[in-house]
Amino acid sequence: MKTQYYTATSIDGYLADEDNSLDWLFQFEEIEGVEDDYSRFIDQVGALAMGSTTYEWIIKHENILENPEKWPYEIPAWVFSTRELPVVEGADIHFVQGDVAPVHADMVKAADGKNVWLVGGGDLVGQFHDHGLLDEIILSVAPVTLASGAPLLPRRITTPPLKLANVQQQGDVFAVLTYEVQQSRVD
Repeated sequence: MKTQYYTATSIDGYLADEDNSLDWLFQFEEIEGVEDDYSRFIDQVGALAMGSTTYEWIIKHENILENPEKWPYEIPAWVFSTRELPVVEGADIHFVQGDVAPVHADMVKAADGKNVWLVGGGDLVGQFHDHGLLDEIILSVAPVTLASGAPLLPRRITTPPLKLANVQQQGDVFAVLTYEVQQSRVD
């Protein structure tokens, strides 16, 4: 079981532009191999977590409140927020706030031996890292720069450095970089 941050990023390290939009990423939807890689990844995931901005973006982008069957996940999801958020009818969503460590323990139990996916945002993922709960970072680096927006991971991670575990090329567009987080796990 691993806790993984799997995301796309611009070359200059942004997840979304200054308007929290992913329009820059959608131009690459038809890249060969992307959907297969995602399917392989999600098949190994048993629970996921995201922040409120990511949750709200999914709801708005997919018009989920009017079409709850479009909720993209069949596994339990934890949404970290200090605000009250709309509930997706029929989805297994847990709204939480505060320390990520006890929530992570619940997620690991629910994942039942499968991986835990940290969908985003970067600050939330950083909190998991701060508690020694992040095992792997998988980045699909897109050939664009955004100059500003939501940062990939707003933390200094210098010692020990991340360890490059794998490099893949998807089409003539994405470099997929997999890094192992080199730190001792905090229990």
